[in-house]
Amino acid sequence: MSGIIIAIDGFSACGKSTLAKQVASHFGYLFIDSGAMYRAITLYALQEGLIVGGNLDQAALIQHLPRVSLEFKNIRGQQRIYLNGQDVEDEIRKGEVLNYVSPVATIREVREKLVKEQRAMARQGAIVMDGRDIGTVVFPEAELKIYVTASLEVRTQRRFDELSKKGVYMDKNEISKNLRERDRIDTSRLESPLKKADDAIVLDNTNLTKEQQLQWIIPLVDLALSKSLS
Repeated sequence: MSGIIIAIDGFSACGKSTLAKQVASHFGYLFIDSGAMYRAITLYALQEGLIVGGNLDQAALIQHLPRVSLEFKNIRGQQRIYLNGQDVEDEIRKGEVLNYVSPVATIREVREKLVKEQRAMARQGAIVMDGRDIGTVVFPEAELKIYVTASLEVRTQRRFDELSKKGVYMDKNEISKNLRERDRIDTSRLESPLKKADDAIVLDNTNLTKEQQLQWIIPLVDLALSKSLS
């Protein structure tokens, strides 16, 4: 497989995964959901009792990391993540995991493990990966970098709608509070904080539909592809 690497970064619930999936489908690229990988490790920490009373035992989680195996599988046209052989795609989208994923993502050893795996997945090129440090740390050489943002109100509604479709109810005030806290942690952490890469193009999709954002990015991908071939 040949092609470029497309890095999409941004805040929680800004629609970056939706955009990444759209681009991957349109161009026939592989989509890698880096956020799902961090959520899966967070779920592992919860399952193993490494988060008690709201406190994460970082040292214990670091010791457990060699026991954590992650794999993406395409099931009936949908990409799903497997944790130690178990499909956890639905579980990692629930409230408790969302509440603790940012603290887990601040751990250097966790990030080192996942960055190594993400780079291995992309050796063949032609991939779209979304996250918070894809264009700055994981693939600083990516041919196209997009930084997605949206208003907190819109992001709150999107997360509420996403959870509701899965049969999970969370109060909107709680969702908004969770997003604000994740923003604070993600942008201020010492290890690979969320920030815009110098050469990233900003997409504010607050007032855009899914189709509009896809039409916005298609010419950018085409241009990056043509430059890579020249």
